[in-house]
Amino acid sequence: MTTHIERLIQQLDDSTGPSYDARAELIGIGSDAIPTLIDGLSSLGGFGQLTAIEVFEEVADPRCGPALIALLDSDDSTVREWAAMALASLEIDGAIEPLRRAYRTCLERATPPDWSEPEGIRWALTELGTGTPVVPPLTARLRATGADDAPGWPATHVTEIINDLVGHAQVILYSQFWRVDAGRAYHVSGIGLDWELDWTAPWEHLVEESRTWSLLEASEALVGDNVFVAPTWIDRTDLHPER
Repeated sequence: MTTHIERLIQQLDDSTGPSYDARAELIGIGSDAIPTLIDGLSSLGGFGQLTAIEVFEEVADPRCGPALIALLDSDDSTVREWAAMALASLEIDGAIEPLRRAYRTCLERATPPDWSEPEGIRWALTELGTGTPVVPPLTARLRATGADDAPGWPATHVTEIINDLVGHAQVILYSQFWRVDAGRAYHVSGIGLDWELDWTAPWEHLVEESRTWSLLEASEALVGDNVFVAPTWIDRTDLHPER
């Protein structure tokens, strides 16, 4: 069995098709495959390691924790991001300090805070209970007007939400718009501006710039009773490595 598992692991790097089948078979084998998969991680490239992370998450064996923590030092930013999120989704003991170090290193690299890696690490830290997003009172109340499973806030209140967040010194990174039809949520395409913030600017400037872009983006939205907006924002404290 060990030899068979080793062959499957080597196939994880083959994105032409074998990786998908090997992934499914390793998940089917379950916990018995985890020790060999951990041992084989270093022989895999970035694609194979990302697929291995998916196996770890599906099997949910806590023995993968140290291997995921080690992947936080990968040269591949996507591997680091996925490892961080897997540590949180699997609630791995001892992950908080390594994640904090990974976030600090991310900031030291001058990675923009709105890129996916720092966003993924912030999500992981929040999921593990080390950070609470700042949600101003008005924004919290407006959220309550939607259904519990709604994908965000009613888009009819998008201007109020933007001004409320900015009024509480939050930088809005981007927003997604969703349409709910027959109980299913569909991403509304065609809405969204590709803006870049100058993270060397003072925080107050970033806050106001994000307001300008967010309001312009919201003006493109087709607002209706079944349309929801899901903004993503950060507080000044999110730029602190010991958040």
